[in-house]
Amino acid sequence: MDLIKSLSEEYMKPELPTMNVGDTVRVTVRVKEGNRERNQAFEGTIIAKKHGGINETITVRRISYNVGCEKVFPVHSPTIVSVETVRRGKVRRAKLYYLRDKIGKKAKVKERLNVKGA
Repeated sequence: MDLIKSLSEEYMKPELPTMNVGDTVRVTVRVKEGNRERNQAFEGTIIAKKHGGINETITVRRISYNVGCEKVFPVHSPTIVSVETVRRGKVRRAKLYYLRDKIGKKAKVKERLNVKGA
């Protein structure tokens, strides 16, 4: 058990910002196209966080040209270059799946203004 724990701690990223459900984040991903590599940003709202430790994933949703797009990112993956928190959200739920049915201004999450300890 200690062997698995030590291996997973070795591959975890220590410099991640605090991410909560409802926050708007910009995830920069390393994309490989043929023999070239480039960085691509995906900005959206975190609607779910799952698992923990090395297996932790976040589901990020954004609306582009009136079409909702969701991506699941493994947080500690080597293909993820950076995760940057753009704005903090004020929510009272752990999963924001109800945002899938909302359109326009109703799909917005209120901003948390006074953040204690962050």
